[in-house]
Amino acid sequence: MNSGVFYVVATPIGNLADISLRALQILKEVDLILAEDTRHSRPLLNHYGITTQLKACHEHNESRLSDWVVEQIQAGQSLALISDAGTPLISDPGFVLVRALREADLRIEVVPGASSVIAALSVAGLATDRFLFDGFLPAKQAARCESLKHYQGEQRTVVLLESSHRILACLNDIHKILGDQRQIVVARELTKKFETVKSGTASELVQELEEDSNQQRGEFVVLIAGVTALDGRDDTLQELRRVLTVLLDDLPVKQAAAIAAKLCNVGKNDAYKLALELKQ
Repeated sequence: MNSGVFYVVATPIGNLADISLRALQILKEVDLILAEDTRHSRPLLNHYGITTQLKACHEHNESRLSDWVVEQIQAGQSLALISDAGTPLISDPGFVLVRALREADLRIEVVPGASSVIAALSVAGLATDRFLFDGFLPAKQAARCESLKHYQGEQRTVVLLESSHRILACLNDIHKILGDQRQIVVARELTKKFETVKSGTASELVQELEEDSNQQRGEFVVLIAGVTALDGRDDTLQELRRVLTVLLDDLPVKQAAAIAAKLCNVGKNDAYKLALELKQ
């Protein structure tokens, strides 16, 4: 008997139209769908007329389920894994299952789609050539501040997830630990009706959210601009800033950064990051 297939299927992060034709086909054809929360996933399936049986698979039971899932695939069944929103395993359950299936040398296929991390990066206006995704920071302030200290010299864009009841505390701690020089972007409710993407310093964003309590609701992706390798080289940084300011009046960001990098003998990435900051 041929083994079945285990599909890791991305679902929308908000707008139900953000699902691929392949994902819909797979979800209709598999023998069973493993869902992080069946109550949460059922409206999506109902919307597209998908009647495939659902079974809960979350962080509290996936270890117990892994042997059973392996047996089902070995017996020729095909299963799909979905999370509450977006791409499974990215700050969501599923790692234990996928590892067990790989150890059993069974077939796993990915059906890619929406991801709040990538969606936020695409509209943030921060450097995306390299980034660090760190999920949720610790809930308690002392541990959260200790984690933020790791980003003091981080040159990559940092991407974090945050909840509505901790977003203000998170931004206040970013200001406390990282200061007010870094560009911060807060992407809220991406692809949903009340989507907003706001940028500024940590203190500016705290003030904006405090003035509008609606901006404290929903699901958040927080992005922190990386430090530039030019930090501490004040003369070079000042000259680069002056050259970019002139060039950006007439040239697009990428072209201005490339020319400024050559004139000031700095890296293209450093010039591009500063150009983005100046443009904003």
